[in-house]
Amino acid sequence: MKNNRLLAKWLNDDLSNKELAEFEASPDFEKYQKIKSYTAHLEIDDLDENAMLSNILQQKKVTPKVIPLYKKWAFKAVAIFVLALGITFAFKNFVPQTQTANFGEKTTFALPDNSEVILNSGSEINYKKWNWKNNRHLELKGEAYFKVAKGRRFEVQTNLGKVSVLGTQFNVKARKNRFDIMCYEGRVKVNYANTQIILTHGQSVSFENGKQINIPINALKPEWLENQICFNKENIRTLLDEVQRQYNITIELNTKDTSSLFTGKLPTKNLDIALQIIGTTYNLEAKKVSKNKIIFEEK
Repeated sequence: MKNNRLLAKWLNDDLSNKELAEFEASPDFEKYQKIKSYTAHLEIDDLDENAMLSNILQQKKVTPKVIPLYKKWAFKAVAIFVLALGITFAFKNFVPQTQTANFGEKTTFALPDNSEVILNSGSEINYKKWNWKNNRHLELKGEAYFKVAKGRRFEVQTNLGKVSVLGTQFNVKARKNRFDIMCYEGRVKVNYANTQIILTHGQSVSFENGKQINIPINALKPEWLENQICFNKENIRTLLDEVQRQYNITIELNTKDTSSLFTGKLPTKNLDIALQIIGTTYNLEAKKVSKNKIIFEEK
């Protein structure tokens, strides 16, 4: 009730300095400010006294309808709250929802049908809640692991291809020119360029620069969920890109040999060991020039 009274007085520019300071400190003040700008036209006209007097003289006794000032406040407050509810509903349902995982972080969230999604570092997903039951579609940038509710179909669109699923667990990664899909349960349909492939439990497929690569699955779920990065025949620049995402650092590479492919695992919670593995594999020396910058040079 106190908040409603302060809101009404604020709308009427009738707050004392102390009350104004208290109201501006409230968590909803910014929202009220935005809504007030949209509802500036919601004014109740003042009574025209001359016109009222003329009507009284020309007609039989008519009881004038007087609108108390507190009712003006109430009308405007109600209008604002109704508009606020409408705006909130629209944002939650019609406006695309975005989930992100910054460098060095992972993000877990649930879709409207309670399907679970885990985003890997440096990844983003966009989707709409509205009509999700009939249009389960989302857009992925980066890498994510999906645990889809049983019997629920939906599509994962990336810049490299599309994955259609039905009640399954799978991993999708789209980084630069490489597209990786791994199916851990159920079945997924993969569309890449003019190629369509059906994957079942324990199967995976990768595409890089238009070339298909078949990679076996040796785990029950993606290694990155267990704080390891798994690579299969990937070049050193792709390797270092992923390390930069996982540790939120910058790596400079000073070497002529970048053609050798790496197959193996790197930890995501121990940078020193990860750098040591890379240095030993490629005969490089890692130098920490600052807290967040590494330079790899030939030995």
